[in-house]
Amino acid sequence: MTPPRYRLGMACLAALISLLSTLPAQATPLSLEEALQLAERNAPILQARQEQMTAARHAVIPAGELPDPRLNLGVQNLPVDGSDRWSMNRDFMTMQVVGLSQEVPNRDKREARVETARASVERADAEAVFERLKVRAATAQAWVAAYTVQRKLQQFEDFYKENRLLAAAIRARLAGGTGATADALAPDQEAAQLDEQKDVLLTQAAQARAALKRWIGEDADPQAQAFPRWPVSAPDYLHAIHAHPELATYNALTREAQAQVHQALAEKKSDWGWQVDYQRRGPEFSNMVSLQVSFQLPLFAGSRQDPMIAARRAQVRQLEDEQEAALREHKAQLETDLADYQRLQRAVQRSRETLLPLAEDRVRLALADYRAGKSPLSEVLTARRQRVETRLQDIDLQGQLAATAARLHFAYGEVRA
Repeated sequence: MTPPRYRLGMACLAALISLLSTLPAQATPLSLEEALQLAERNAPILQARQEQMTAARHAVIPAGELPDPRLNLGVQNLPVDGSDRWSMNRDFMTMQVVGLSQEVPNRDKREARVETARASVERADAEAVFERLKVRAATAQAWVAAYTVQRKLQQFEDFYKENRLLAAAIRARLAGGTGATADALAPDQEAAQLDEQKDVLLTQAAQARAALKRWIGEDADPQAQAFPRWPVSAPDYLHAIHAHPELATYNALTREAQAQVHQALAEKKSDWGWQVDYQRRGPEFSNMVSLQVSFQLPLFAGSRQDPMIAARRAQVRQLEDEQEAALREHKAQLETDLADYQRLQRAVQRSRETLLPLAEDRVRLALADYRAGKSPLSEVLTARRQRVETRLQDIDLQGQLAATAARLHFAYGEVRA
């Protein structure tokens, strides 16, 4: 019989295990470089691009090969009436046929098909490079966004500590017989407002981690000593803009379209084919061999080949125009991002050198006046709220600056690298 103490212990252990299973799993600390490596390993779109490259390479060799030969089996001149009907060997014209035939597309067509297949490989490679760039950029943006919210949440430990100090100061003033009795409620009201702000940030943190998880495949908390920094060089970026992977993708698409033009032109040249048949007759007749050659006759190019050639050439012009449009878009976006980066640099500097010190000084002076009985508590509370907003805004500006730098670096900095 199981002792009661043993049964009680097992019940407690089972309850503990059940409780632990219901607790949320802790996210793994993750640096930016680790996030980028995880994204490159785990992003399904990159794996899809890799398979696309493999498929394109496998398609090159068959592109220039001849079609499979055909084996021909049959009976010719089989009587269907008279005394020899359905006989395979009594009529001298009846033959059992086995033959081999081969279609031979013209050389230009086969070369154009190979050219198209190789251009497809080049396009797949360019698209894989561009997709990798987009994944790295998106991962960096998601990491910075999550890290920004995390840094904001870390401030709340200081906010709550200062709230407790304020409560102590108010109690001391009330104990000394000064100040309004309603002032005792102010710290609780401020704490409730801090709780509301923290709840909003906790929701944003969960959303930011979900966005990051999309790229790295697992839940994680960004970990770093400070916001990441990337060198931003406007002249280098402007020089590297023509080498952007998206424009390289257009180059590959254009070459693929040009190869398809060559393939359409080759359709105007005749294909040919050959066929050899061995024909076996009855025992008293001689067996025979037949050889024939056939040629394609592209006699109606005006309604068949020429429209297709025109369509392929129009496709080439379309891609060239789209590439020019993409280049202009990149130039405009680059100039916009550079201007935004410079604005954010000034904003961060202003926040650090002016706004944060002023917010701290205002709280210190307002608190000193309150303790001296020169100003009401509302002045202190207003100054403290503004200091909270200034601290959070400073972190937000740093995050925006890092995100803009990441966007510039991964779009143009890695191109130079």
